[in-house]
Amino acid sequence: MTDQVLTFIENGVGRIRLNRPKALHALTPEMCGAINDALLAWSKDDTVVAVMIDHAEGRGFCAGGDIALIANSAKGDCVEAEHFFFVEYRMNHLLFVYEKPIVAFIDGIVMGGGVGLSLPARHRVVTERTIFAMPETGIGLFPDVGGGWFLPRLPGRTGAWLAATGARIDGADCRAVGLATHYMTSDKLDTVKDAILGDPQQLLAILDDNAETPPPSKLEAMRPDIDRLFASGRLEEILAALEADGGEWAAKQRTVLDSKSPQTIKVALRQLAEGAAKTDFADNMRMEYGIACHVIRRPDLVEGVRAVIFDKDNAPKWNPATPEGVTDAIIEAIFAPLPPEKQWTPLPELQG
Repeated sequence: MTDQVLTFIENGVGRIRLNRPKALHALTPEMCGAINDALLAWSKDDTVVAVMIDHAEGRGFCAGGDIALIANSAKGDCVEAEHFFFVEYRMNHLLFVYEKPIVAFIDGIVMGGGVGLSLPARHRVVTERTIFAMPETGIGLFPDVGGGWFLPRLPGRTGAWLAATGARIDGADCRAVGLATHYMTSDKLDTVKDAILGDPQQLLAILDDNAETPPPSKLEAMRPDIDRLFASGRLEEILAALEADGGEWAAKQRTVLDSKSPQTIKVALRQLAEGAAKTDFADNMRMEYGIACHVIRRPDLVEGVRAVIFDKDNAPKWNPATPEGVTDAIIEAIFAPLPPEKQWTPLPELQG
């Protein structure tokens, strides 16, 4: 058991409290394993009525996964990184299929791995402090942890825009596009959590009664431009559309995309197209695990993490450096299925 995440039962509610404040509660393999163990135990415990996910202290809900661990492993034999993805994706899948109601209080920064921890929950509460992003194109990874399932199911081309640009959106935006089910101000959260702990059977009614109308969504105002300019599934065509538009917003998006890994953007666009066609979340996670195993063996991840996290020069040298350099053959290789014995599988308890 790890003290990086606190798992306990309180009056019929299984509590999962992230507890790495200095790292903005970034997930480690041990934390994912502890969450899996707790959820499996609670699924068989009739006294547990519902599950609540939140963070113990600090301003982040969960700033993602332990990217340094993944990058360091990618410099070597990749074994640790593959293990992390395997366990984390099992957690994402377990949360998605869990039969008891789960509520995630997404109060603060939620990125990458934190998105994978919260979006599979049935009830997702955001606040004025919520900052949501899938910033993987900036570090040469890809929007994993279920991004291939959730992002293409957002309205219009919102998911493609979030995946390609790594844009940050707020709680009102999350509520507007369905990433969140409830919006409320952060000063109400303790009262709401206490009410749920007092009567967990009334979880949904309590959330509904305390939900507030969020401020106007800035993302909603951008939706027509997003849908028009990010309509294509090909990066070169998106760049051409942004170039031809000539407006200030389009120019800004073009500048953002030019700073990201061309390989990652192309992987993300293909991932979302394939994920949109899948009918089983487990199939999506199997695909994403295959992508992860291929991507960590390519140069962009180690270089992106060096530039953004280790050296902090924010000047990654992507390889290939241009969209044209990322050939269809490279993308096909990244999406090639793993050998059967290497493929991802759900937790044994979920395989029937």
